[in-house]
Amino acid sequence: MKIGLRILLGYFLIVGLAAWFLLNVFVQEVRPGVRATLEDTLVDTANLLAVLVADDVRQGRVGSSAMLARMQQVARTSVDLQLDGHRKTSLDYRIYITDQRGIVLFDSDGTATGHDFSRWNDVYLTLQGKYGARSTRADAADDASAVMHVAAPIRDGARIIGVLTIAKPIATVQPFVRRSQRKILQRGTVLLVLSLLIGIGFAWWLARALGKLTAYASSVEAGGKTPLPALGNNEIGVLGRALEAMRARLDGKEYVEELMHTLAHELKSPIAAIQASAELMREEMAPQQRRHFLGNILDQNARQKQLIDRLLALVQVEQQQQLAAPAPIDLRALLAQAAADCDGRLAARALALRVDGADLVLRGDALLLRQAIGNLLDNAIDFAPAGSVIVLDAARRGDQLCITVRDSGAGIPEFARARLFERFYSLPRPDGARSTGLGLPFVREVAILHGGSVAVASHPDGGACATLLLALA
Repeated sequence: MKIGLRILLGYFLIVGLAAWFLLNVFVQEVRPGVRATLEDTLVDTANLLAVLVADDVRQGRVGSSAMLARMQQVARTSVDLQLDGHRKTSLDYRIYITDQRGIVLFDSDGTATGHDFSRWNDVYLTLQGKYGARSTRADAADDASAVMHVAAPIRDGARIIGVLTIAKPIATVQPFVRRSQRKILQRGTVLLVLSLLIGIGFAWWLARALGKLTAYASSVEAGGKTPLPALGNNEIGVLGRALEAMRARLDGKEYVEELMHTLAHELKSPIAAIQASAELMREEMAPQQRRHFLGNILDQNARQKQLIDRLLALVQVEQQQQLAAPAPIDLRALLAQAAADCDGRLAARALALRVDGADLVLRGDALLLRQAIGNLLDNAIDFAPAGSVIVLDAARRGDQLCITVRDSGAGIPEFARARLFERFYSLPRPDGARSTGLGLPFVREVAILHGGSVAVASHPDGGACATLLLALA
């Protein structure tokens, strides 16, 4: 599982559990919260009414009390109200009054007058001077049928002479409970979705940054020329820059060690030849022999110079991670310049060069490409039979430019195909000479810098064919 997905799942698990816990607490607390509010309201109302009816109870005028008659009348009144989206059609409360023995003196429903309520907690506890309240279900199996009863003492001075109880069905507040719970769940769901979107965004950003860094590391491991991607100034950016600095140091050290080893190895032969010729020239010899050994010294010195120049050019492109300032390049002009550079060698070998190029434009470094194509032409000139034709062709292949250089020589031997792009590896030319073995590695590095590749193989119709693929603008 990718790290971005793991982070997202972990984040969502934490947020989901936290959201579930909070939503569960809120939803569960709505019901008792509403009940507590209802009870508090009933307590205030019951105590207020208990004071108002105290004189009637004390004087025994409960049956003829005008106030209690109005309470009974109001309890039966119909209404039509909209309360927070809920329609209310009746005044859902009941009032009853008991004497100091618990016998019902007044009932707004008119159903319990004369009954003994002394065992009910609201009456029993209030008559003892305590807070009396109870919640009784009309249906023992249905919590929604519960009715809340809150009592207040009716006093004659300090003496309790009766109890006034207000009862209200819990079902009357259930719509408000459900509405509150529904709103909490809806908004909680929205919050959870927003948290998920934030988590997806964060995981995407992190996975994208880590993906860039991983791709960069993989490219470095494969030996590719990949610049460090833009990672910002965060911790991942700091890590990327640290890896880039470490890469530069390690690559530089390894590169120098390998370069010095190979250079020393390749310079042994010309140095040994120069030394041998110089030692022989210290002896007495015929002028013709002296000229021969002097020519050998000059040839080997030229070979060393060519080797060092080619190696410096290769080092320069190998150390580049990207082109400094790529610019538009006219393909026809580029091919014409590369062909003009080898006019002298073509004439010396009695070779002809045919150039076929389309009217295309690519972006890159014109000088490097000119040198790369020149190296391919140099190889073709070395192996082409005298009097033959070398073909330099360029055409579009999808979103790439394909440049081919083909000669009519012997082609590529099977044993050499896997080593053509090794440094200092070269095949003997038909005249017995050898090149520096740095031309094709140089071409390969230039191709990589231009987002392309190079390959050399035998052509089915004979000869060798070098193919240089470059990204088009």
